[in-house]
Amino acid sequence: MTTTTALRTVTVRYFAAAKAAAGRDTEAVEVPAGATVAALAEHLAERHGPEFARVLARCSYLVDEVAVRDPQRVLPEAAVVDVLPPFAGG
Repeated sequence: MTTTTALRTVTVRYFAAAKAAAGRDTEAVEVPAGATVAALAEHLAERHGPEFARVLARCSYLVDEVAVRDPQRVLPEAAVVDVLPPFAGG
């Protein structure tokens, strides 16, 4: 018997240094159902390389405009994930 993993598409939006490191401001990413924010970050780091991974290490995330406090949060269907590096200023 063959099993398939259900995939869901999330929209990832990059800001500031994350946008520069990714070379884009947004992208659609397929992840397995049940994927977490941490798993998405790991996937993105692999996809975009070591410079981007260094930027991600300092980023915070919003999922559907809500701050993520637990990186093990499961991504909902059709989520919009904002990748936010630290910002300076006041």
